[in-house]
Amino acid sequence: MGVSARLAAPLVVALLSALCLFGATGCGGFFYAIYAGGATSKLETAQQLGAEKYAPYEYYFAQEHLQKAMEEAASADYGDAIDLADEAEKSANKAILLSKQAHEGAGR
Repeated sequence: MGVSARLAAPLVVALLSALCLFGATGCGGFFYAIYAGGATSKLETAQQLGAEKYAPYEYYFAQEHLQKAMEEAASADYGDAIDLADEAEKSANKAILLSKQAHEGAGR
């Protein structure tokens, strides 16, 4: 075994160990953070557009799903947390759309 092979072996073992550790903890938290961030942003936009008034069902549906997603993430159930955050974002998008339509209708 050459010198470079002997030096590379511990590096490969360290990288594989790190990869296994990352795989054991999963990257669910990373993906959850992306989904939750998107849902939070959309929910804030919906609120600014008055979705509480113009699209209350969609707005509060999104808000409750985001809250439940946070609870699931806190217990490291990232699969459910991601699904809930995704539903929250979809509902917040609908609330945004309905609120914008209500504003357009008010301007006539």
